[in-house]
Amino acid sequence: MPDVVGPDPVDTRLLALIAEAGRASVTDMAHRLGMDVREVAARLAALSAAGLPLVVGVECDQQAIRNVLMAAGAWAQHQYQSYPPGPPPGYPAPAPPGYPVHGTPSGSYPPPGSGSGPYPPPGSASGAYPPAHHPGAASGPYPHPAPGFPPPGQAPPSGPFPAPPPGPAAPPHPAPAAQEGAPSDPASVWGPPQSASWARGDGPPAATPTPPRAGQVGTALETHGVEGERVRIQLLEVVDPANFLFEAAGYTLQEGERAVVVHTEITNQGPLPFAALPDLYLVLVTEDDQPVSKAPVSLSSRPAYRIGVGPGETAGGHSVYVLPDSTRVTSVRWSPGPDPDHRTLTWTVDED
Repeated sequence: MPDVVGPDPVDTRLLALIAEAGRASVTDMAHRLGMDVREVAARLAALSAAGLPLVVGVECDQQAIRNVLMAAGAWAQHQYQSYPPGPPPGYPAPAPPGYPVHGTPSGSYPPPGSGSGPYPPPGSASGAYPPAHHPGAASGPYPHPAPGFPPPGQAPPSGPFPAPPPGPAAPPHPAPAAQEGAPSDPASVWGPPQSASWARGDGPPAATPTPPRAGQVGTALETHGVEGERVRIQLLEVVDPANFLFEAAGYTLQEGERAVVVHTEITNQGPLPFAALPDLYLVLVTEDDQPVSKAPVSLSSRPAYRIGVGPGETAGGHSVYVLPDSTRVTSVRWSPGPDPDHRTLTWTVDED
């Protein structure tokens, strides 16, 4: 067998798990090792391509996949059914669904008079419009101007215009008769001037309270996932150092290293399922504002997260970190994606 394992300890643990299980899904192996399922799939594919007796396969519900493809095709047909085949002249071809086009290719819009695109060349007929008028040329079936008005293209003579003949004076509008029992003072109906703001509706809109995005150990914070899932995450415990838990699971720390274990709990409060690994982007933040990602290990005494949290469900998990012994941790940060944004949650870690 070719030497493809090398010094990478992650590949070694992955192959040891495969040798023990014999057959397992990529998702199950990623959960048991506490790794991202995409990283596990990439490593398995690389090991198989390197020559190891390893087959990376895919199983699916064939009818469900066909339904998805049919739905995608129907959506694409609906998007383009109102347009004639091919792009309009002078415009770029539309991009396929799901791939937006940023910007406009240079040269897609020809300038007026270039002879291409929707602009006619100078001096040529433009659809139903008549050609340009020239001195002495016939102007087509245009009606004659009414008497008293100058012909087209000629300015009216200077001087005041005649006023229209006087007509009968309009009768004055009579004042509306006061209704019986109606109050004569408007202030008795609408109140004093500048006091009817309730009728105008011009007051400041009510501010929507924003849930807090920061707290201490033990605080539960709410935010949204990448797909809009409503989740509540609680930081239950930070064990620092956790060398005894790390070594009890059969792992070895290098000299000058220490282990930290973080226990969190996530609750899906919305109707959408949370399909990602809950602690995929849960990091420690050091005193110099540097993130520390979790290690690809799991402890038997402190089980890791499973992938996915259904609507209304609550799941807990432990994340393991390995960092230099001299590094001081100041906070724990959770984000739905690899980069922090307005949905990021932060918990401050108290110093001992």
